[in-house]
Amino acid sequence: MGGELGWWWRACGRRGGADGRVVYLQSHLGDPGRGTLEADRAGGRERPYDRPPLDPSLVEPPDPFLHRARLREARLMLVFTPEACGSRDPMAALEALLPEVDVVQVRPKPLGDAAPEATTAVTGARDAADLCRAVLARTTTMDRPPLVLVNDRVDVAVALGAEGLAGVHVGADDLPPVEARELLGSEPLLGFSTHGLDEIVVAGDLPVDYLGFGPIHATATKGYERGLGPEVAWVAAATAAVPVFPIGGIDATNVDDLATVGRAAVGSALLAAADPIAAARDLRQRLEANAY
Repeated sequence: MGGELGWWWRACGRRGGADGRVVYLQSHLGDPGRGTLEADRAGGRERPYDRPPLDPSLVEPPDPFLHRARLREARLMLVFTPEACGSRDPMAALEALLPEVDVVQVRPKPLGDAAPEATTAVTGARDAADLCRAVLARTTTMDRPPLVLVNDRVDVAVALGAEGLAGVHVGADDLPPVEARELLGSEPLLGFSTHGLDEIVVAGDLPVDYLGFGPIHATATKGYERGLGPEVAWVAAATAAVPVFPIGGIDATNVDDLATVGRAAVGSALLAAADPIAAARDLRQRLEANAY
């Protein structure tokens, strides 16, 4: 939350501490009475995933112990970027995949650089909150819903924790994990991206619950022409004190290379698959069979 959000996060913190931050965030994420969603609609701004806050009676109170236990057992993480679905309805693809995955990391389309800083901060939070609420709404009737995290947006994780959002994943260019944990508190899950064994070692001193590690293979999603290779992922998983999810170019043609890791984070391999459910079941079966 450095340059984009740091200025207003520090300001509202000075005005009211952690509670002030939450109030500020909720007031800008479609909280009843503010009319922000209606104003966007009236202004013609497209908000394809906007939803009101979830009814608290439909959401189980967060259980940090259970969340961490389930994270340790998790094998398959879906990185949900609607644009990765191509011509397919993103929410239909997501609904089909929810019973097949253990974790969903919600990754909204990043904003461009044209908007002023203040507009970017608030609008980005609203878009991320809209998409997270749309995902969470589809898990309320599931007996065992996947853990739902938001990518990058610590602000949204704070604001939507009571609605069922389990935590946030941050990268090297986002808010540092120590600062993110300070803002989140001890209960929400916090993931962190790493890109080398040296970073795995450093992450051992960070207050995080899991690590992403990659790219394992070349991937167009992030523009990597070369990957670290599955052998390096084996070492990373054996070195880290928390679960490691290899990411980057992982699909049915190479998932067996992660035999001794037993975990993977995937996006297009499921969202763009001809049969997403079959693809997810195949990856899960092979990850579970090879895990130790």
